[in-house]
Amino acid sequence: MPLSVFFRRTALLMALLLPAWAALAAGPAPNSAAHTVPDTMAQRLLACTVCHGEQGRATNAGYFPRIAGKPAGYLYNQLVHFRAGRRNNEGMTSLLDSLSDTYLREIAAHFASLDLPYPAPQRSDATPAVLQRGEALALRGDPARDLPACVACHGQALTGVNPAIPGLLGLPRDYLIGQLGAWQTGLRRASAPDCMGHVAQRLSGGDVSAVASWLASQPLPANTHPAPGTAQPLPLRCGSEG
Repeated sequence: MPLSVFFRRTALLMALLLPAWAALAAGPAPNSAAHTVPDTMAQRLLACTVCHGEQGRATNAGYFPRIAGKPAGYLYNQLVHFRAGRRNNEGMTSLLDSLSDTYLREIAAHFASLDLPYPAPQRSDATPAVLQRGEALALRGDPARDLPACVACHGQALTGVNPAIPGLLGLPRDYLIGQLGAWQTGLRRASAPDCMGHVAQRLSGGDVSAVASWLASQPLPANTHPAPGTAQPLPLRCGSEG
């Protein structure tokens, strides 16, 4: 979704909240009970739900990803990347640039703790040949091009690995294509060495479309949680694992 839409949604949220803030600042009206807004992380982070959906669960379509249930280390790394400008989104950067590392960890921990159901997978109009190509890249990779399989890092169930590798299932096709394209063009970066940048640079346009189409069309397993961390080394060195 274009950045302009993000700003319009943010502006709408501000317009909805400003009257309430003004009323709180003015204090309770005569002969009326004071209204107290609960000081909880869920209340503080309502702005996130404008784009990422109720409780951060998002949908199975569009450009905004699900953040509920993602590994806390991954979510924290992304907040740091946005704040530092390694991920290109002016709206996110402006929201985060004054927040401390400690508070970013609290935000990440909040969304990581949410255990919510996933939507049904997207129905794909890709051809069987395209889906087979995407499945091969996701499950087996392409050693001839130094491309590890997605499962080699993101877990055999593709639901992520604690503490900092995200799941790939349940994400919209357009979001997956957009992020792989951003790594290819340098609009998205991670801490060096940037392992996903290495992978994305070796993917053709057809590869990106195929693997995104296949991933977005897959059902979630019964256990949607990230896999436990493992001492087994990743196929590539990663600065922040996401």
